[in-house]
Amino acid sequence: MRKKRLLSTALIVMLLAIGIFPGFNTAQAGVAEATAIFLQIAPGARAGGMGEAFVAVADDATATWWNPAGLAYLDEQELTFMHVNWLPQFRLDDLYYDFISYVNVVEDWGTVGMNVVFLNLGETERRDELNQMLGTFRTFETALTASYGSKVSDNLALGLNVKFIYSHLADQGTGQEKGSGVATDFALDIGMLYDIKDPILRKNLTLGANLSNLGPKMSYIDRAQADPIPTNLKFGFAWDLIDDSFNKLTLAYEMNKLLVRKHSNGETDPFYIALATSWTDVPFWQDLIYNMGVEYWYSDLVALRAGYWNDDIGKVKPLTYGASFKVSAYRFDFSYVSAGKGHPLTDTMRLSLTIGL
Repeated sequence: MRKKRLLSTALIVMLLAIGIFPGFNTAQAGVAEATAIFLQIAPGARAGGMGEAFVAVADDATATWWNPAGLAYLDEQELTFMHVNWLPQFRLDDLYYDFISYVNVVEDWGTVGMNVVFLNLGETERRDELNQMLGTFRTFETALTASYGSKVSDNLALGLNVKFIYSHLADQGTGQEKGSGVATDFALDIGMLYDIKDPILRKNLTLGANLSNLGPKMSYIDRAQADPIPTNLKFGFAWDLIDDSFNKLTLAYEMNKLLVRKHSNGETDPFYIALATSWTDVPFWQDLIYNMGVEYWYSDLVALRAGYWNDDIGKVKPLTYGASFKVSAYRFDFSYVSAGKGHPLTDTMRLSLTIGL
């Protein structure tokens, strides 16, 4: 049975979520003024098991979210699905996140893809000042992304995402507000991968970066009350420590910086200004989030993963674990998050299926 909750309960859940999404927390300057926070939820059980350090790996269909430049290195069609019951400590059956992505190699052109993300926040009761029941409505957010990635040299690949964002917080405004409770927006992501093949180290070292959610502010009421979407910069590396016929061991590391800035008068910078000004409030290293992970594959059949991320400002330091097994063209991935007793992210389990077509 679906749970029916008061509007205040739904808003509390959303505000709590702002503070615990990896790479997105209210302690960072200006973050509380961002909207469409679901764009920061990381998809893919494989990446989830590696501490969400995946921007320089991005070698499967989830690259449409992590780094569109990774599409350039794919050599077949892939389809991936993921489902996760979000914030399991709240024990809300209708709070969940889904992700689906498809990629296809176009000979002599590069690789194209698309993904859909969907966050369901459940059904909410609407009541008046006297607590009289006025009906119910659903709260959900979704985004549709088209992706393209291609090599521009033997070592360098670039990628681009174009996304449409739809946020349905309510089916009508409240009080004297003119807004409908619904907002739409669009955004761009720009990705890069640079592959270093060092003849001395004899290891593959890949550098990756993704500048995501470059777009105008999003408004539910009017443009004067618009909030920025969570523009974010990821950059890091992936290092293949072992890569032979039966064993592959990869170490991945990345840093995240949210590029949102709020002024003392309550105004927020547009994204193209915040790209520069969001670095100036505090020394930049103080609000970076650090992700690291390791992945081991045996003979392309079974994989084990572990990871960690460190967010000092948000006081979030979870451990992650994951595993995969592959049968023919099917890969099954699982990941688990341990964030400490009572933390809303604790016991988060991601399940995903990837199919090579």
